[in-house]
Amino acid sequence: MDISVLEKLEKLSHLRIAEEKREEVLEQLSEILAYVENLKELDTEKLDSYFSTLDGGTPLREDLPLNDPEVPKIILEHAPEARDDFFIVPAIIE
Repeated sequence: MDISVLEKLEKLSHLRIAEEKREEVLEQLSEILAYVENLKELDTEKLDSYFSTLDGGTPLREDLPLNDPEVPKIILEHAPEARDDFFIVPAIIE
């Protein structure tokens, strides 16, 4: 990883990296690339595409709505202005 690659990445991403941060960013990108190179050494040929370290797959929780009538009241208490369970906002169209 060198400054020319960093400049290409800046151009492609439409980002500008401050001059004083360039060396730090180059070091971080080099560390990321080294990590990815380490991952390439792992033998994954015998693993199924749906391999998981969890028995039975990813645990899921039941998706139940929370029906607590106090939640809207608490939220509206922190609003700059509220009336009849609604936020009052400044008019933007006359």
